[in-house]
Amino acid sequence: MIVGGGIGGLSAALSLHAAGLDCVVVEAAGTLRPLGVGINLQPHAVRELTELGLGGPLAKLGVETSFMTFADRHGNVILALPRGRAAGYRWPQYSVHRGELQMALLAAVEERAGPVRTGVRFEDFAHDGDGVLVTLRQGGRVLRERVDVLVGADGVQSAVRARLWPSGDPLLWAGIRMWRGVVEAEPILDGATVLVGGSNLAGKFVTYHISAGNPRLINWVAEAKVAEPGTVAEADWSREGKLPEVAAHFASWKYAPADIPALLHATPRILEYPMVDRDPLPQWGEGRVTLLGDAAHPMYPIGSNGGSQAVLDARVLARCLATYDDPALALAAYEEERRPPTSALVLAHRALPIEETIKLVTERAPDGFTEIGEVLTEAELSAMAAAQRRISDADVRALNERESWSV
Repeated sequence: MIVGGGIGGLSAALSLHAAGLDCVVVEAAGTLRPLGVGINLQPHAVRELTELGLGGPLAKLGVETSFMTFADRHGNVILALPRGRAAGYRWPQYSVHRGELQMALLAAVEERAGPVRTGVRFEDFAHDGDGVLVTLRQGGRVLRERVDVLVGADGVQSAVRARLWPSGDPLLWAGIRMWRGVVEAEPILDGATVLVGGSNLAGKFVTYHISAGNPRLINWVAEAKVAEPGTVAEADWSREGKLPEVAAHFASWKYAPADIPALLHATPRILEYPMVDRDPLPQWGEGRVTLLGDAAHPMYPIGSNGGSQAVLDARVLARCLATYDDPALALAAYEEERRPPTSALVLAHRALPIEETIKLVTERAPDGFTEIGEVLTEAELSAMAAAQRRISDADVRALNERESWSV
């Protein structure tokens, strides 16, 4: 049983089905709809989804990313890093609407593995001999079902994680608030670049295209430090944001690549979210219960890793369950493979490795520059590129040449 019908949970269902294993997905929402904003899928995740037969739908839904480009608050380019196939990977990087991706995964799951059970909320579990007794609630009914394995893929505020770790696991806030939106607009740069302007220490504006067709859609993310770091009780992706609050942080910008005030005012719905994560866990689960995706390793959304790492979790989980006779040993092997690299990513994201360099550019050239070589040394630029690669890249040769994870 997989708790959660998001990108991670649906990818796990597809992976398990492809490996010859039966599963059921339960989702608390009464209806799954294409909600949310944009997401970037890294080549390592695109490879896994392609091997699950979703290469065609991804190519239709997404925009193949060409560059990730960093600029100052005037739009002057500091650093441009090639992405996806432009960087040598055999698979592209895609920028895509999160909700549309979820609907594509949902359609594939329901075609292959059966319907997702919506309106079903996880409440509790208990180990029961060679299985897990799961308590669910559907409307006013309490359901108790016995399963071989329970997987919590229910997001950053996971109920399964809360049951496994009932205390001492708070949501940690960086003091940075994020606003997001999707808007119809003319292309920015080549229409396929993730453009990062400024730094969240003094205002940051990120744009990338999630549809190249008609209408042409641009996803934007605005970030600003508004408080000292601390803890928060909850983090709701669907919370409504206020235009005046986000616009105030960019009122003084003269940003050449895009008219930020126009983008903000044209956005039909603005969402607000605190930049949060949780401390890495010493272990994800116990026995025949485990976690996956944001439930296991919530991290700052700055390295295009949230959805991508969930897809990798799903594929490794299915491979381990299909190749070990004992499900508990399979989950232990899954965790041993996935927990160390994802824990390292959580901590690496906290360092905000690019922000200090862009802040340095602002201090040295507050009115902009003509050539970045006038502002940063080659060593500083190389360090900036290396820092970004640490939080967003897989080894090109290793990914291109490794054996498939398919069973």
